[in-house]
Amino acid sequence: MNARIDNDLLTQDKNMSHQLANSHLDALEEETIFILREVAAAFERPALLFSGGKDSLVMLKCAEKAFGVGRIPYPLLMIDTGHNFHEVTDFRDFRAKELGAELIVRSVEDSMARGTVRLSHPGESRNAHQSVTLLEAIEEFRFDALMGGARRD
Repeated sequence: MNARIDNDLLTQDKNMSHQLANSHLDALEEETIFILREVAAAFERPALLFSGGKDSLVMLKCAEKAFGVGRIPYPLLMIDTGHNFHEVTDFRDFRAKELGAELIVRSVEDSMARGTVRLSHPGESRNAHQSVTLLEAIEEFRFDALMGGARRD
């Protein structure tokens, strides 16, 4: 049996789905902005993890909405593996400067030079070693809270 498709109902359903999706995203954004402000109020030395990737760009946009340009009250922290495309790091630097935000960059290569990170072979991914460099940065700057973005997929 063939059912007749009512295009008006189909269009209404698509519009409703779109509105529900936007409503959900708006709620997530509001919650993120609330948390970013709460962290600024509750901690003495927080930082926002910022790689220039899509997840951290969303967090940075929320911080911009929460505080405004030139008013983000904590530094942006990037742990650099040394394997980033220069376009990403150039954009990271540009965006931080554009917002008047302090940008702190610490590198896995520096941790390797200090001997706190040792690769098992030259081609080994440095991603797993970022945690050492991150812990070193936390100690160096005495951060008491770090925020980062991650997808829920």
